[in-house]
Amino acid sequence: MEWETVIGLEIHCQLATRSKIFSGASTTYGAPPNTQACAVDLGLPGVLPVLNREAVTMAIKFGLAVDADIAERSVFARKNYFYPDLPKGYQISQYELPVVGRGHIDIEVDGTLKTIGITRAHLEEDAGKSAHEGFADRTGIDLNRAGTPLLEIVSEPDMRSAAEAVAYMKKIHSLVTYLGISDGNMQEGSFRCDANVSLRPRGEETFGTRTELKNINSFRFVEQAINHEVERQMDILEDGGSIIQETRLFDPDRNETRSMRTKEEANDYRYFPDPDLLPVVVDRELLVALQSKLPELPDQKRQRFMDDYGLSRYDSGVLTAQRALADYFENCVQSADGEAKLCANWIMGELSAALNRDDRDISNSPVTADMLGQMIKRITDNTISGKIAKQVFEGMWNGEGNADRIISDRGLKQMSDSGELEKLVDKVISDNPQQVEQYRNSPEDKQKKLIGFFVGQLMKATAGKANPQQVNELLRRKL
Repeated sequence: MEWETVIGLEIHCQLATRSKIFSGASTTYGAPPNTQACAVDLGLPGVLPVLNREAVTMAIKFGLAVDADIAERSVFARKNYFYPDLPKGYQISQYELPVVGRGHIDIEVDGTLKTIGITRAHLEEDAGKSAHEGFADRTGIDLNRAGTPLLEIVSEPDMRSAAEAVAYMKKIHSLVTYLGISDGNMQEGSFRCDANVSLRPRGEETFGTRTELKNINSFRFVEQAINHEVERQMDILEDGGSIIQETRLFDPDRNETRSMRTKEEANDYRYFPDPDLLPVVVDRELLVALQSKLPELPDQKRQRFMDDYGLSRYDSGVLTAQRALADYFENCVQSADGEAKLCANWIMGELSAALNRDDRDISNSPVTADMLGQMIKRITDNTISGKIAKQVFEGMWNGEGNADRIISDRGLKQMSDSGELEKLVDKVISDNPQQVEQYRNSPEDKQKKLIGFFVGQLMKATAGKANPQQVNELLRRKL
């Protein structure tokens, strides 16, 4: 039987407020355990939550960016469940009346555009964190994270492959970081997701029984977890079994999912409006003000890069996926006097390779946008060749200074003296009579390949410093 995969994602995005959603406690990451959880976060008797206005503002910005319905009136509810890292015994969330309603975003997979529906995006408080390392027979609880504002973004079950799910997750990640409402740091848990996965016979309209893959914090793990779960469900169904609705944990070390608990239904949480919090009312003036302040979003920037810089759709998509990368590119182009394509090639090539190799982010690259732009200027003004530029880039990456200093210190300036180059070309031709004869007796299309031999000989003689364009012109004329 041919099966169709049905996927929906619930993305948990920590909002970049300085204080928590219902208290004044700090949200700074990395503090010693249990030093940033105040009486409100712990739900001690007699305390009352006070809503953080900025968290609501950030949620609305997201809703506007995905063309969603913004509720004029939204309500906070208590979601009741018992877990060691939930000190109150309930989580303040939104249920029937979330602040952000239906919206959508477009994704692109293998050149095909697809619209993914967003069911809702609701505000809630984060729970604490359980720690297992360093505890032999017990679990440690760190409540610093308790009360941190979360925006839970729930998609429609519109995705049909792990690749589509990753593309959607990356698009949401790009969007929240562009908006400045989250740092999107997946290693620190600021951006994570639950994936709901089910299978149904192709052509069937009714959804199959779904499982929920919990708390996945990397794009790679999302893809691996979904693909593994699809295979697991397929094996069960094809053997005549049935899928149990449950929550499962993905283990990346073993590349497997494991059952955690049976999946709860909404009524298991006994939602009811929180009696300590008033409904949130959003007026028209606030929406208009926030709409006017939205930054240039990824899709808009991508189109502008295509229009203004003449880049391909693919290159523009790569360069605008991260706001920091897009800013780096534009600063580089400015320093390189408008050489957009060359800047794009170096950023997507040498720079990206070096960042990946050293596990660095663009924000802490040793080679600044201005340094790279200045080096590219030395390529375009023929001070150095593209090949020598790789040595210059390596030197900048290793902290030897800017391009001009490295070119000077290493003696890398390109040889462009036509008289000196002509003497070297004459010598290469006289030293290789057999190749000269072969070149002269070959058709034009083969001559283009054969001339590479002579260029290589001359580059070897000049330690790669000869101007390639001049060398090619001289060789063709003399041959």
